[in-house]
Amino acid sequence: MLKQPLPALHKTTRTEITSLFGEAKLVLEETPKAISPFGGLASFISFLGQIGFAGQVQQHLPFAEPASNNAIPLAHALTAFLMSVVVGARRFAHCEWRRADRVLHALLGMARFPGDDTIRNFFLRFGQADIERFWRPLWRWLLRLVKCPAAGFSLDLDSTVFCREGQQEGARKGFNPRRQGRHSHHPLLAEAQFILHGWLRSGNTGPARGVIPFLQEARALLPEGTWLRTVRADSGFFDGAFLDFWEERCLPYVVVARLTSSLKRQGAGIKDWTVVDAHHAAGEFTVKLFGWSKERRFVVVRERVRETKAPVGRRLLDVPGFTFRVWVTNRSQSAVELWRDYNGRAGIEQRIEELKHDLWLPTGSACNPSSRRRQRSWRCSAPSTC
Repeated sequence: MLKQPLPALHKTTRTEITSLFGEAKLVLEETPKAISPFGGLASFISFLGQIGFAGQVQQHLPFAEPASNNAIPLAHALTAFLMSVVVGARRFAHCEWRRADRVLHALLGMARFPGDDTIRNFFLRFGQADIERFWRPLWRWLLRLVKCPAAGFSLDLDSTVFCREGQQEGARKGFNPRRQGRHSHHPLLAEAQFILHGWLRSGNTGPARGVIPFLQEARALLPEGTWLRTVRADSGFFDGAFLDFWEERCLPYVVVARLTSSLKRQGAGIKDWTVVDAHHAAGEFTVKLFGWSKERRFVVVRERVRETKAPVGRRLLDVPGFTFRVWVTNRSQSAVELWRDYNGRAGIEQRIEELKHDLWLPTGSACNPSSRRRQRSWRCSAPSTC
């Protein structure tokens, strides 16, 4: 039980000082009371308490607690790492900043806050089997807390680039828009208003490489009672095998088409356009591309090039003055409805930026892509069928 401070300790000590430039008088007040710059964590800690975070972590930890009376509980080490990341830690050493924060210790119910070595040694315990026994059920428990919308989730697919310095496992030279020629990782993410699944891949990996087994794992993660209303993806996933995968499972999709010369000719040849407004019009066509198993529907949005606004899309040489955006889909809605629905996918970019710049995801350790078992360390049971 925490000792209550004596009433006299709450009195502040006032000191009057004069500003260095000017004659302004300032009053400096000090107090021996415990204070914290991270008071906003109180709401987050309360949320973790309401969902039963501590009990779930303790239940699924695959290791026995240390026998030493002086040892810090393993669940405390994980929670200390989580809190450090939330308040901005980018390295294990940054966890030391919280060791003197008595308010945070009281909120967490920790007599002692673990140091960076303790937290690092906690993660060094994990092998592949331990990851499966701990992180997988913990992630499924979190997903069960998400309420499925009445219409179902929209599953958005995207990939990003983590630029690496030095010699990190799995880092390879590949597509890197900001620092060309640098080693990087090329993660693949599946989002349904939250990050559902992720793979960390080498930097020389294409956007759609391994996407089908990745999607099988992502679908298997969906809790019972949830469903997908549509799948949305950019042109990196424009692949016939990928589309076959969703059609075999009776799932609707809308994917940005890669504008090959064949599709450019088809788009330029559309005669019937539905006017949306003064600058936009929508049309569609059907075509079977080389190597595809069937004919598919393509929807097109045409935008007039203006000086006052940069248009979205690409120019077709045959139709000057306009840019075009093309999607392939198996949905029956109008081209305008599909265009507006796909625009909702823009939210995944914000979540990726949050992971990269707020939670410092790029600074995480890498896996070894030369080992199939380690590269796909998030593997789970086989997916259900439609």
